[in-house]
Amino acid sequence: MPVTPPMISALDPIRGEGPDLEAELVELCSVNSGSRNLPGLERKAEMFTALFSRLEPDETIVEALEPETVIADDGTEVRLPLGPAVRLVRRRSGKPSVLLVGHFDTVFGADHPFQECRRLDPYELNGPGAADMHGGLLVMHTAVRALENSPWAGELGWEIILTPDEEIGSPGSRPLLAAAAGRHTVGLVFEPSLPNGNLAGDRKGSGNFTLVVTGRAAHAGRDHHLGRNAVVHLARMAVALDDLNGRREGVTVNPASTGGGGPNNIVPDHGILRFNIRVPDRSSQAWVERELDRILAEAARVEGFEVRLHGGFARPPKEVDAAIGALLALAVDSAATLGTALDWEPTGGVCDGNDLAAAGLPNIDNMGVVGRGLHSSGEVVELPSLVDRSRIAGLLLMRIAAGELDIDP
Repeated sequence: MPVTPPMISALDPIRGEGPDLEAELVELCSVNSGSRNLPGLERKAEMFTALFSRLEPDETIVEALEPETVIADDGTEVRLPLGPAVRLVRRRSGKPSVLLVGHFDTVFGADHPFQECRRLDPYELNGPGAADMHGGLLVMHTAVRALENSPWAGELGWEIILTPDEEIGSPGSRPLLAAAAGRHTVGLVFEPSLPNGNLAGDRKGSGNFTLVVTGRAAHAGRDHHLGRNAVVHLARMAVALDDLNGRREGVTVNPASTGGGGPNNIVPDHGILRFNIRVPDRSSQAWVERELDRILAEAARVEGFEVRLHGGFARPPKEVDAAIGALLALAVDSAATLGTALDWEPTGGVCDGNDLAAAGLPNIDNMGVVGRGLHSSGEVVELPSLVDRSRIAGLLLMRIAAGELDIDP
């Protein structure tokens, strides 16, 4: 079914909403919601609940998430609380449905100096979370509102999930998203676009790991020979991990931080290494997991040491299959219809779209605004993209509702 005049008419009101969207964005960015700032996350959840409630969902649920288990620098497990997630549901029995996902946490903590927005010029706004991803959440809201005000409103159900922990890997919201994936036929995630405005196609998978080595303490002078130096043993393992780089196309291993040890006159009995691995596909993930097992087994065979590995591939690789390809093609065609050139390309970044794809839900995962400088005090949103991306997402939703994707209700 081609794009019809009523679809374009339903998008026309968005053209004049740029100033209002900017004002709303500035207000949202003024409340800090760093991933560990619980009061800020709770306040931001209230703000977004109020905003999205204007869509008059059938149900609004604020959900407490299970605490995250992390490994402290001394190798012990610590439970850290997380902010609340927000779910809003519009049910339409017997119709296809879409899952819309976004996060309201940022990488900027309550004590970070980057706390306010400022206009750089008529077209750019600098602010914490402006692009990643408060701007994207405004795009999501505006697009769903366009759908609900269109003749196709009754043809597509939706569920919106807003999460407080994506910037730390979605440890608490991952089960929530996996469960939701099974309830829908397609998904849209509103992360910012690639810097050139394009959509993400294939995404690498990402694993975060913590390696804990326990040795044996001893007097560094009198009994050095009786000790088992955990820091040295850990260093050898870090080198072995780094040596995996270059052995398989697209696989990168990044030993990122180390800790452990103590006074100079004691043989250190503990060490800790945190590292990240990126893989382009499932076969590469399996290869690197085998290599990890080998390195750990060799290290564990050395007398006097205990070796423990925590973590895993929380974000599996996302590969463009036929269903994702069809969804991307419809988004590109919708953009072209509205006068915007759009394409998709692979990226090494990861997001909740990786997890949704792993759960079997075809999705596009960066339908949000165009910006740059993400995760830095130079974060910028291109203000015209608030309107442009809202219109593209709105048209895409209407075309899905009109049956232009080969999806089963």
